[in-house]
Amino acid sequence: MQVQSSLFTLAQFGSGGNSGGGLNPIIWLGLIFAVLLVLLFATIFTIRQYKRCPSNRILVIYGKVGTARSSKCLHGGGAFVMPLIQDYAYLSLDPMVIDIPLSGALSQNNIRVNVPSTFTVGISTDPVLMNNAAERLLGLREDQTREQAQDIILGQLRLVIATLTIEEINRDREKFMSLINENVGQEINKIGLTLINVNVRDITDESGYIEAIGKRAAAEAIQRAKVEVAQQERDGATGEAIAVRERTVKVSAESASAAEGQKLAEQKQRVALAALEAQAVTGEAESKKNAEIVQAQRLAETMVAQKQAQQDQRIKVAQAEAMATTGENESKAKMAESNAKLAEIAAEARRRTEVAAAKAAEAILIAQREQELARLGKEQLASQEVEKKRIEIAAEAEAEKTRREAFGTADAIKARYNAEAEGVRKVLEAKADGYRKLMEACSQNPQVAPTLLLIEKLPDLVEQQVRAIQNLKIDKITVWDSGSPKAGSKGTTADFLASLVGSLPPMHELAKQAGIELPQALGKVRDDHAADK
Repeated sequence: MQVQSSLFTLAQFGSGGNSGGGLNPIIWLGLIFAVLLVLLFATIFTIRQYKRCPSNRILVIYGKVGTARSSKCLHGGGAFVMPLIQDYAYLSLDPMVIDIPLSGALSQNNIRVNVPSTFTVGISTDPVLMNNAAERLLGLREDQTREQAQDIILGQLRLVIATLTIEEINRDREKFMSLINENVGQEINKIGLTLINVNVRDITDESGYIEAIGKRAAAEAIQRAKVEVAQQERDGATGEAIAVRERTVKVSAESASAAEGQKLAEQKQRVALAALEAQAVTGEAESKKNAEIVQAQRLAETMVAQKQAQQDQRIKVAQAEAMATTGENESKAKMAESNAKLAEIAAEARRRTEVAAAKAAEAILIAQREQELARLGKEQLASQEVEKKRIEIAAEAEAEKTRREAFGTADAIKARYNAEAEGVRKVLEAKADGYRKLMEACSQNPQVAPTLLLIEKLPDLVEQQVRAIQNLKIDKITVWDSGSPKAGSKGTTADFLASLVGSLPPMHELAKQAGIELPQALGKVRDDHAADK
């Protein structure tokens, strides 16, 4: 627009000059070339003053950058540096490796330790930390920056070691590293640096305390190993004996447990099939849930991109309108005939510029509001819906799992009871078969069969008789016997022994109550009354 206005002015001037006598065409060409040359220099100057920031640097623009600000920092992108009132510099984001040869640091229990370590730091891209780096590190060489960071790290590392004992430093390395990251990170953030990595190479002490702790731990480990070897040898010998015994028992038990094993195998098969079905249902639900999450994220990102594009379009339209208005006002100002008209045009230009800036700011705020609403919808509503769906799927899967486990448990209990009943039935059948064969063998004398069964139980009866008197504590028995028994008696000592034996449960009485006649070899009960008579 400026070029057209200048050409139009030159054309008017040339037409007026031609009417008054005319100018040489060479002069016209020179004027046009001069105007184009001026525009070319203006464009080159604008391009030279637009500074771009690479990804591994921070662009710091200082000078007059706004109220209450000493500089403006950019990471990526670019900015226009106004000549005379602004200047620029770069801060490198390359990491710096700092060796910390810390020695003689005093711990909490007053033991000096050596902690040689390596810290990797770099300038942060956080807006606040970038401003701190611009204020404190701009213009410094890398060795000067490293020296400042080294002093801060040394002080904080000594402070951390002073709060811990030797045992805590040597045993709980995670706590030690977290304290270093916390304290050192907070302090170097004040000069715009951030902590990237910490590598503690070794921890030693001048008194040899840590080495003694290691030797004690090694001795304890060796002692535990010897004890465990002895225990394993003992367990091995015991296990070998148990294995021999169990082999004998299991050989006879395997035939009886074949049916039970078959039932257990069928039960495991049913449980495995149920578990696979449950896993398939769970995997299908998980895949569906992930697909819904990805779809919601893609929809939210699309909406954010659309709003961002609309915001950029509105901002560019507003900037174009502002530039067009500014050019129009400048053209009218050059063509004005008086200072009053020029002031009026300038006032109108300022008004239009402010209106355009207000409209642009309004468009930016509206776009930011829509972007914030979209972000809230993505971060909160979408996550809540996904969590709700996940809880429902988990509850259904847990219910299905519980139901199938209940079915499997019921089948197992039923199979176990069936196996136990089958075993009891076989035992009873074997006993009945044995009794039947015994009766067949004693068919000539039926009374012999009960006698044989009673003889089989005779050791149990004798054991019960022995238990009846085993708890009697008799230290000494003194019998005063005159040696002359009365008529009809056996003597004091004989009567005492007879009464003692008579206190035992009579075997013949038990057989009589059971309806069994004992064999002659066991003797007969004498009838004292019949003898007296």
